Amino acid sequence: MTDLPYRPCAGFMLVNAERRVFVGERIDKRAHGFWQMPQGGIDPGEDPQTAAVRELQEETGVGPDMVEIVAPASRTFKYDLPPELLGRIWKGKYRGQEQHWYLGRFLGQDADINLAAHDPAEFQSFRWVGVHELPELIIPFKRAVYEELVAEFAPLI
Repeated sequence: MTDLPYRPCAGFMLVNAERRVFVGERIDKRAHGFWQMPQGGIDPGEDPQTAAVRELQEETGVGPDMVEIVAPASRTFKYDLPPELLGRIWKGKYRGQEQHWYLGRFLGQDADINLAAHDPAEFQSFRWVGVHELPELIIPFKRAVYEELVAEFAPLI
């Protein structure tokens, strides 16, 4: 199954006025107890930045009018699914994800966040954390990507 392609994906590191990063607690049972930043698949013909902002809005209710994009990541990041998940998620079509990430400032308030903006919801709760806390919160097979994102985006926060 390692000859499967990577799923095109876009993600968003949302930072509030206190320079803390948004994380949502995963709602699905496979990843219960883990937190992550908003991210999801890129639709056919969609550019990565548009996908990242769309995913942010779908998962948090934070629309493009409530965010200022600071920077894109300098490159894409890939991760592979662990063997026990290969063939079980994304209809078995992908081996992992190739992610495009964006850093942005949140211009709204916590009351503007709506985790039920999209059905089905991705997150059951959210919180703001220090950027260096991120890698320890994410599901282990995505941890290396988060470590690299922290290294790249932390100086810009």
